[in-house]
Amino acid sequence: MATLASGRRWWERATEVSVAAVAAGACAALLARRHRPGTCHPHADRLRQHDMTRLHLNLAHQQRLHWELLKKAIDDPDLAKVLDVFDPPPPADKLRQYLFANALYTNALFYHRIGNISRSELFGYMRGLLQNDTVREYWIATRGQRATLRHGSDEAEIGHMIDDLLQELDDADSDEWWVAGTPPDSPESPN
Repeated sequence: MATLASGRRWWERATEVSVAAVAAGACAALLARRHRPGTCHPHADRLRQHDMTRLHLNLAHQQRLHWELLKKAIDDPDLAKVLDVFDPPPPADKLRQYLFANALYTNALFYHRIGNISRSELFGYMRGLLQNDTVREYWIATRGQRATLRHGSDEAEIGHMIDDLLQELDDADSDEWWVAGTPPDSPESPN
């Protein structure tokens, strides 16, 4: 009986050690996989995708809200006065045009932020939009507002890119505006 009992204890102990070894090996494999460069846990990928979807939904909601507020200001001169941050204040009809120019720019900026257009495509869109005198006036009139943006932020960099583009359009010797400036994603670009 003593032999049988000691054999059972040996077997139980060996089983415990084996289970512990398998568990330790599984933990080590998970840790190695988690910390190995280039591999991601599928759950982490899903979380990142969920975060990006939420960000895009939030941006879309913000864009819709921005447009609704601008539309109210465009439709009502009394409300438009609230958004008049220009010095000197423009006439009511010009302010409405500035607000619409802001809506066009902000729409393109949001479109870029959610990844539907590249920075180069945003550059091309703005190059065309800046052919309109009112949009140019709006852009120049809002220079002070852009100066308050956090240095190095995406919107500040885009603002500088468009400021440079406007200067290049003004300095161009040709009427071929569609070739003025160097898009930021092009090989000739210093960015």
